[in-house]
Amino acid sequence: MEEWVGQQWDRFIRRAAHRQHDAAAVTLGEMQRTLHLMFRAAGGAAAVRVAPAAEARVGGARDWLQRVAGTGTHAATGRLEPEALSLPPVIAVHAEPALNRALYLWLAALAAHIEPTGEWIADNRRATQRALATFPGLAERHRQLLAAETALRPEPSRLRGRAAEAERSVQQALAAQGDAPVGGVRPDEVAPVWLWLDTTAAAPAASVARDQDPEAAGAGRPLAAQDARRRRAQTVADDRDKAPLMMFFRAESILSWGEFVKVNRASDDDDDGNALAAANDMDVLAIAPDGQTTASRVKFDLDLPSAAADDRPLGPGTRLPEWDWRKGQLIEDHCALQTLVTAEPPPFVPPSALRVTARRVRRRMEVLRGGMGRLHAQPEGDELDLDAWVRHAVEAAAAPRSESPAVFSRRVRSERSLATLLLADLSLSTDAYATQTARVIDVIRDALYVFGEALSASGDPFEMLGFSSVRRQNVRIHQLKGFDEAWGPRPRDRVGAIKPGYYTRMGAAIRHATARLAQRPERQRLLLLLTDGKPNDLDVYEGRYGLEDTRHAVQAARAAGLLPFCITIDETAHDYLPALFGDQGYALVRRPQELVNKLSAVHQRFMARAA
Repeated sequence: MEEWVGQQWDRFIRRAAHRQHDAAAVTLGEMQRTLHLMFRAAGGAAAVRVAPAAEARVGGARDWLQRVAGTGTHAATGRLEPEALSLPPVIAVHAEPALNRALYLWLAALAAHIEPTGEWIADNRRATQRALATFPGLAERHRQLLAAETALRPEPSRLRGRAAEAERSVQQALAAQGDAPVGGVRPDEVAPVWLWLDTTAAAPAASVARDQDPEAAGAGRPLAAQDARRRRAQTVADDRDKAPLMMFFRAESILSWGEFVKVNRASDDDDDGNALAAANDMDVLAIAPDGQTTASRVKFDLDLPSAAADDRPLGPGTRLPEWDWRKGQLIEDHCALQTLVTAEPPPFVPPSALRVTARRVRRRMEVLRGGMGRLHAQPEGDELDLDAWVRHAVEAAAAPRSESPAVFSRRVRSERSLATLLLADLSLSTDAYATQTARVIDVIRDALYVFGEALSASGDPFEMLGFSSVRRQNVRIHQLKGFDEAWGPRPRDRVGAIKPGYYTRMGAAIRHATARLAQRPERQRLLLLLTDGKPNDLDVYEGRYGLEDTRHAVQAARAAGLLPFCITIDETAHDYLPALFGDQGYALVRRPQELVNKLSAVHQRFMARAA
């Protein structure tokens, strides 16, 4: 009974102390697509994604009701980080929904113009001027938001000491008064400034660990139940192993009866189920790099196989460049790529249901083979071309009439000019189960088999490659079927022998595929990428680094006249694939078992364009 009463009282007092306008709330999910467009249009980095921010400690005065309820100490405000623009999951600051939406748009425009220098107030003042110069149409909305923000600010007279000085400096900056605001003001010293972004946030924990130990940093996939909110992190020194003396040590504590009890003991890597709750209770996540990561402990299992057990290499290998977004340059000969082929693959016998699917898709492709087309503006034909006749009549008024005007159309058998290269992700993550009975690699194998059967019926040249990597020195391309090779038992057996590999250095694989397709004489050259997640590798190829390199490789493929298109089964693909391939350059397969049909449907669409 006492517990129930306590819960009711806590719910009541928190509701009474709530200062947000829930009826006018606008969520980040509603604005996600618009914010991406706004951020990109303002010049924001393409690989920086928009993510929900977690609550952090804030300052400012609280009324007595908030002090009783214990609220008003934390808020989710906007932050700009190297890999993400973290925005509040919900904005209900103002009583008008239009103002809350305008606040989201303003933060996106502001983020594209901020150049962090460590001075929070000065950074936002300069970015505000740049954003208003870029988007003059936002001036009126910004004026309304500024007036609403000013009305929310506490009176500096209600504060004391440093808090009053910091609040006075913020209000002067908002009013554009004074040229030299108080330096060193942090966002957690004042009440939330909803109109500004926090530029003092440290790099994410994963990026810090990789920068400290790039050769041992892990590249594991995020858990499905992982919270998507961005936390604030801070790198700290770990001096626990540097104590010169052993204080308060009791020798008799070395051995105890508990050491001999047969129980399952937890290790340091075991999740106790409370890690997420503990992270939410912390204002700043303290990261102490010690040189030991999970990837370094399992590195032995990820070593390349011996030459006797590995696939057969084709040629001496090639060197490829890689884009470093931090330096802003293309590093030549940075990656070593080796093409491999399965030496003696076992015979591949597809199940009967898969053979039925392959026959159905093959018949659909055969119908499109060598279809009929129509030539227009011909001197002779079987039908009158109305458009050509109108042009001829207009031109004939000012020029002598032709004895054989090109005003007819005729039916001819059209021949497509389309070459396709399918690049399949064979990284370690494909070993996970996509359904109750099939792994991701099994779904990819089925899609490759059906794709090969279908394209062999269309008569168009195609090539199939698989790729994985272990750092930049070992980018592995698996030759499944070449352009100069007919689809038959050998390519089928290689497809049936594919297995999960290592990691996903996507940029190098795309550059290799671009070089292969650039040699083809066809008018249309299609580069299809089949993947299940983001680019990653054991070294620095993670997060924004891998995304920026992949984006640069995709842009180079388009510049070479290719048509890159990505098909993925990653549920979070909308966060990063539009920046890499464009809004119309990828397709998301929500159910892995539909990958076969999606792949064939996408290719048929490009076949129709090439006809």
